[in-house]
Amino acid sequence: MINITVNGEQYTLDVSPEMPALWVLRDVLQLTGTKYGCGMGVCGSCSILVEGKAVRSCVTPISNFNNKEIISIEGIYKVNKTVQKAWEELNVPQCGFCQPGQVISAVALLQEKPSPSNEDIDKGMSGNICRCGTYLRIRKAIHLAASKMNESENDDAL
Repeated sequence: MINITVNGEQYTLDVSPEMPALWVLRDVLQLTGTKYGCGMGVCGSCSILVEGKAVRSCVTPISNFNNKEIISIEGIYKVNKTVQKAWEELNVPQCGFCQPGQVISAVALLQEKPSPSNEDIDKGMSGNICRCGTYLRIRKAIHLAASKMNESENDDAL
């Protein structure tokens, strides 16, 4: 049995410990927002947030997450609403397929670097491929989200 928490809900799963986390999310828990892209952990479409880090769920066995908390795109608003709002405000998605993984990676990046430079963004997002080429809009959205998050923190400090 595998015990995991996904988006705040606890599950005890009777699945193969070797089953990739992606298939547990999509096929067992019916959380289909996390996408299957390359199946090799290269494109980032399958990214999920585990303990603040973006992890490729297509190549990571679910047993690696036993007794851990997973945040998928369906639950990312519980961790960070600002990134999704910035994505909407700047109309980032084109086809949208890679965007769940892009948002997850952006949230992980902003948790690590609250005021990222262009280089930080390019480096932090380099594992996420967008076949539509929305990289400049993604970068702008990350800067916008960082700005709003930092403004919010400054307002809270006053």
